[in-house]
Amino acid sequence: MILFYFQATFYEDRNFQGRSYECSSDCPDISSYMSRCQSCRVQSGCFMMYERPNYMGNQYFMKRGEYSDYQSMMGMGDGFRSCRMIPMHRGNFRMRIYERENFGGQMHEMMDDCDSIQERYRMSDCQSCNVMDGHWLMYEQPHFRGRQMYMRPGEYRSFRDMGMGMGGMGGTSGMRFMSMRRIMDNMSM
Repeated sequence: MILFYFQATFYEDRNFQGRSYECSSDCPDISSYMSRCQSCRVQSGCFMMYERPNYMGNQYFMKRGEYSDYQSMMGMGDGFRSCRMIPMHRGNFRMRIYERENFGGQMHEMMDDCDSIQERYRMSDCQSCNVMDGHWLMYEQPHFRGRQMYMRPGEYRSFRDMGMGMGGMGGTSGMRFMSMRRIMDNMSM
């Protein structure tokens, strides 16, 4: 069995300044350790960062690297408030995507990245999915652009109430995703 080590250091201020907090597990509320988080270094593993505590709000994927200023890089306002480790999956990836909530409308099974569901499947929308194998990133726009959502194995009947404040995509209109990517240890962004 291969164990994967996760390590990130979060900093209160931009450019790795101010108080720091070393993290090697999920953290539902970074403000327990520091007043805000404006920059970080991911030494190993991959993390999903969340704008609000308890894994809520806009999400941002971070792999090994240095992130000196969230605000300029990602349009972040006040930094991150929680983070979740993303386990590396070894094996096949499999997900079913559905055009409408509650697994309604067109269904397509995916085993690889899809840069546009509209071009590949002639599907104008994805509002629910069933992740059977692997961990995935879903994007609001084609070609892996726009806001992201981390999907681990499980059934997602509706993206509407999943805790992301996505402006016109949240609230009563629900959220939509137009491209999907497998989370792999060698993926490029």
